[in-house]
Amino acid sequence: MFPRGKLGWFLVFLAAVAAPVSPSLWADDVDDLTASVTRLVAATVEQEKIPGMIAGIGDARGLRAVAASGVRVWGHEAAMTVDDIVHLGSCTKAMTCVMLATLVAEGKLDWSTKLVDVLPDLKEKIHPDYHEVTLWQLVTHRAGVPANAANWWLHRDLPITERRRRLLEENLTAPAGERRGAYHYSNLGYMAAGCMAEKVTGRTWEQLMRARLFEPLKMDTAGFGPPGRPKDTSQPWGHVPRSDGGWLPRWFDNAEALGPAGTVHCSVADWAKFLALWLTKEDTVILPRDALDRLLQPVGEYAGGWTIVERPWGHGRVLTHSGSNTMWYATVWVAPKTGRSYLAVMNACDDRSHAICDRVIAKMIQLDRQSADSKRKVP
Repeated sequence: MFPRGKLGWFLVFLAAVAAPVSPSLWADDVDDLTASVTRLVAATVEQEKIPGMIAGIGDARGLRAVAASGVRVWGHEAAMTVDDIVHLGSCTKAMTCVMLATLVAEGKLDWSTKLVDVLPDLKEKIHPDYHEVTLWQLVTHRAGVPANAANWWLHRDLPITERRRRLLEENLTAPAGERRGAYHYSNLGYMAAGCMAEKVTGRTWEQLMRARLFEPLKMDTAGFGPPGRPKDTSQPWGHVPRSDGGWLPRWFDNAEALGPAGTVHCSVADWAKFLALWLTKEDTVILPRDALDRLLQPVGEYAGGWTIVERPWGHGRVLTHSGSNTMWYATVWVAPKTGRSYLAVMNACDDRSHAICDRVIAKMIQLDRQSADSKRKVP
């Protein structure tokens, strides 16, 4: 869930893309993209000594190539598969923004709608710094809202919508200070946006995500919280590092209240269905093209659930995000102009995770480009 320094993110990625392709990682037949990605992922899991990884390349139709390697749970034999469910962490934010955009399209909200206009009871309880905060400021991290609640686990006896509103009320009493108007990454801000959606619809964020995103896109594996069930290796678990160099499996997630900021799980195939929204110029089953494009208008470098940057390999503007609940790590890059998405997910998290995922994605970009070049050379 926690953002890395942007400079660190992008320097790592630039270096990885510029690095020469190691021929030992895949066969000479670059047309066999799936086999090449399979070898890449297997080599990464072995070399980095991580529990498991799934990585893939997508386009407007879904996944073009995908591979998995490693185990679902450290110390158990069940192998990770390409159909397994993965935790997306803060990559959920882009999904929340699309759901919010459906409400904007229907006139139930506007991106300029103020938090206190939707939740007027808050006005007398929160600091005046937040009285002018809008929905767009919340989802672009410009609202001055603290990064997280002081305690996400409070009020578990309350229904989820009331729990979220109570947390919002209790965590917005202090002034915004230097955060006001500046970029300040905030999971709490996304929960606030979710509260606005819940109030104008009378439905929970979870219900809205299912009805407005997962069902129309046929994301049948999508849900919330840790994949699978406790004491069961039919799905991967997250992992944290042990002091002896191994990994400790954990079937756990962040608090349910944090949902709009980062609790979605799904298969990578279903994730690719969502990413395909950004890889077509046409209207989609979810929203018209102009409504989706509105989400890609950044304030600074951050737009509606995406960091927006320029990359030569993407022929211009690309979208990226990473997410972690401290037990999983997911990274995605989307290049609308080339019609490609690249994703990598580890069922583990440590201080190497972002670099590992970015290196795998950088090499998949090279493989994809080599595959396309090879096909153009075929007489």
